[in-house]
Amino acid sequence: MKSKTKWICVNALGIALFIVLTLCIQVPVFENYYLCLGYTAVVVYAALFGPVSSALTGSLGVILYCLLTNGLRGMPGWALGNVLIGLALGLGFSRMKKTNPPVWQVLLMGFWILGITAAAMFGVKSLTEHLLYGQPMAVRMVKNFYAFAADTVMMWVSLPIAFFLKTRWKEEE
Repeated sequence: MKSKTKWICVNALGIALFIVLTLCIQVPVFENYYLCLGYTAVVVYAALFGPVSSALTGSLGVILYCLLTNGLRGMPGWALGNVLIGLALGLGFSRMKKTNPPVWQVLLMGFWILGITAAAMFGVKSLTEHLLYGQPMAVRMVKNFYAFAADTVMMWVSLPIAFFLKTRWKEEE
């Protein structure tokens, strides 16, 4: 992207897309957890705009979503976890072939998502909540399993959308 204004606008749109997808379509999965369709925006932004844009979309998107819905409860862990997910997804996509990636790269990206979501939910999010709220780490990890499972599946489902858009995206020269 050429100008800073364009970069800010594109990223603001990604954050808004994360919030809208998360707020407007809530599919209950476990206990009080809903599928977070905002992760589609994170995956697409990782494919099209790279790690920084993806991390901003996920982290600022979840911060604003939490402020709009239930306050700060759970937000620090989600925001930090989404920074890791966004950065790692963007780096993963940057290593892939630009158009028509081979099947092995798509499968590798699926395993990459599994690994980074595990690190984000069981590591970053659980540790943040353990430190902030004094809950045992093992309890936080068990509770975050729901988020891990649902978010991983949501990102897997978003991969075809990201690949479709990535093969058709033309960056301005």
